Amino acid sequence: MPLHLLKLCVGAESIKDLEDWIVETLAARDAQGRPAEQTHTTRMVPTRIDEILDGGSLYWVIKGEVACRQRLAAIRPFVDSEGIRRCHLVLEPKVHRVEPRPSRPFQGWRYLAAKDAPGDLAGERGSTLPDELRRELRSLGLL
Repeated sequence: MPLHLLKLCVGAESIKDLEDWIVETLAARDAQGRPAEQTHTTRMVPTRIDEILDGGSLYWVIKGEVACRQRLAAIRPFVDSEGIRRCHLVLEPKVHRVEPRPSRPFQGWRYLAAKDAPGDLAGERGSTLPDELRRELRSLGLL
C-alpha cells in the first residue's frame, strides 16, 4: 500500500486556483527553457521515500478541507544556498478531486496512510461543481 503526504495549499482559494497556478508555473518553466515539471519545495525531507513513491500522492488541504491530490513522481532532497536541507516534491500536473474531508491547520506536511486517504470523487458526485457550492451542498447533507 502506498503512503501519501498531506499538505496545506497555502494561498489557494479553490481547486481551480491550484490548477491555474500549475498551468502558469509549467508555462513559465517552459519559457525559461527549464524542464516542464511541477515541483513543490518543502523544508522537511520525508524519510519514507520508497513507500511514498510506490503510488503515493500529495493530498492538498484547501480552505480547511482535504480537497484534491496529485500523484508524486519523485522526491529530490537538496541543500539550498543557505545550507538548509530541503526537498523538491515532483508532482504529476493532473489534479484529482477527492471526497472532501475537514482538516485543521498544521505546519509542514503529514504522512497519510492509504487506509485513511479520501477516495477520488466520481463525476456524478459533485466534482464539476464550483468548490464553494459543493461545500455548501455538502454542509446541507445534499452531497
